[in-house]
Amino acid sequence: MASTSTERPNKPVLGPSPFSIPSDLPKLPEVPGTDPTRCVLDSFRIAIAKVIADALEPLTVEQVYQGVDYGKKGEDFTVALPRFKLPGKVDQLAKQVIDKFQPDEWVESVTHDRAFLHFRCRSSTLTRLVLDQIHALTYDTASKQPEYGANYLGEGKRVIIEYSSPNIAKSFHVGHLRSTIIGAFLANLYKACGWEVLSLNYLGDWGTQFGLIAVGFEKYGSQEALEKDAIQHLFEIYVKINAEADKDPSIREQAAAWFKRMEDGDEEALKNWRVWRQLSVRKYEEEYARLNVHFDEYTGESEVSQESMDKALKQLQEMNLIEEDNGALRVNLEKYKLGKAVVRKRDGTSIYLTRDIGGAVQRYEKYKFDKMIYVISSQQDMHVAQFFKVLDLMGFDWAKNLEHVNYGLVLGMSTRKGTVVFLDQIIREAASVMHEQMRKNEDKYNAIEDPEYVAQEIGITGIKIQDMAAKRINNYTFNWDRMLSFEGDTGPYLQYAHVRLSSIERKNPELLPLPAPSQLKTDLLVEPQAREIVFLLGTYPDVVKTALKTHEPSGIVTFAFRLSHAISSAWETVIVKGEQDKEKAKARMALYLAARDVLGAALRLLSIKPLERM
Repeated sequence: MASTSTERPNKPVLGPSPFSIPSDLPKLPEVPGTDPTRCVLDSFRIAIAKVIADALEPLTVEQVYQGVDYGKKGEDFTVALPRFKLPGKVDQLAKQVIDKFQPDEWVESVTHDRAFLHFRCRSSTLTRLVLDQIHALTYDTASKQPEYGANYLGEGKRVIIEYSSPNIAKSFHVGHLRSTIIGAFLANLYKACGWEVLSLNYLGDWGTQFGLIAVGFEKYGSQEALEKDAIQHLFEIYVKINAEADKDPSIREQAAAWFKRMEDGDEEALKNWRVWRQLSVRKYEEEYARLNVHFDEYTGESEVSQESMDKALKQLQEMNLIEEDNGALRVNLEKYKLGKAVVRKRDGTSIYLTRDIGGAVQRYEKYKFDKMIYVISSQQDMHVAQFFKVLDLMGFDWAKNLEHVNYGLVLGMSTRKGTVVFLDQIIREAASVMHEQMRKNEDKYNAIEDPEYVAQEIGITGIKIQDMAAKRINNYTFNWDRMLSFEGDTGPYLQYAHVRLSSIERKNPELLPLPAPSQLKTDLLVEPQAREIVFLLGTYPDVVKTALKTHEPSGIVTFAFRLSHAISSAWETVIVKGEQDKEKAKARMALYLAARDVLGAALRLLSIKPLERM
């Protein structure tokens, strides 16, 4: 959403907003924490707060502003009077506000309903400013990137987001898909909110399984197959040698001996492992690029130094946090209701927790982050809670800046034939189903430059929207028919809405080029359906801010569906083609193009590529 500078590619550079509040409108006080140049609804809320503060002393505009909420059932904004704890009856307070109220260019009416006051924004001002702001922040920014919805909340701060984290030599399993999709969304979200973001992929690239693969590679390895698809080839070797090891225990002994050589830094043993890791990362990058996901760094278990793990253990012992149990070392966290955390096994080998602690310390030393987020399944809640608590007990004050963004399981995810799933198969299958669908409309199909690409993008959108539509903590059942349907709240439906909006220019060339937003006759947009779209578009910057608080992609998905439904309800009444009044047709077209730009922004935030044709 924001441009990137050469030295710090992940540092968003949000210049001043190209939009400003027109000087012909009544002047409003400034309220800290608001930015009408990027979210014009802030101005309407300030105007409402001023109406109440002027009528009810000693309230200030700032105090009232905090209580101006979005209204329900067709109201723009609502204020609950009891929240201000003023002396006197609510009805009397409401009467004072209504008696003093004078409609102006910001607020056209106020109504009293029990403990609430409902306010309606002046429709003509609302429409003009929202459309003008979207246009300016989409096409006139210094960064040359669309910035509607972006803000400065994280300016000057750095966040590390660790997500996806598959195991090398095991194919990119669908279980990693949720972490990848949610993590990519968070990376886009934090960038949109002004943070400098580092996306980290912490690979499972170390452990005794590499000893097994090394033994297997000597038997079954093929350099050619490795170059072609390292992940698949190493996975096949792993399956074969594992089956053999179940029958012949000596294989596991050979594997352990081999991994011991790797741990001891034996160059001969590490040489193959390095090649496997490098080729696997290259293959992962292809899979991620297809998903529109990009990492700044591929790190891994292998990069956590033995020294940092030993140092962490030593510190825990010096702080008397360790107790011994049959040769194993544990940290007792029972008083925090977190059980006992094992930090070293009986045989003296380190365990995930020790490695995670060492890794976190290394990361803080390297990046000096303001926040670090781990996107990990809720099955690991206990492990992550222990890990954060141990760092806290070790006295690292940055431990309070660690966050766990968890998520539920994907149930029943397999190909339609029912086989176990690698992501690659799921994407291929989703794309082929979409391709069949597209072929049914020959004229449209022939107008698409690259139907295979479009089919794949619709398929991926289906997968991602099904994943992000509900709260992330919920488990969900993977459902092929629902995921790829154009009916109901699905990914293909959102792409279809965007494509339909994109076709308006192609279908009405005689209206182009549209005049500058300030020259449009937006007061001709009088239909209730048009106003509903305008108001929804105005809420988008707030939807982004809320998502930053909740870390829920579902908020953005719900917004995209609400917007698509509102547009769909408007097609019949707010027509462009066939409208005799050219000025009205142009204003309507501008409304639909603004909707396209905002729906596109929401999809990009969700790591989805909006399509122009399908």
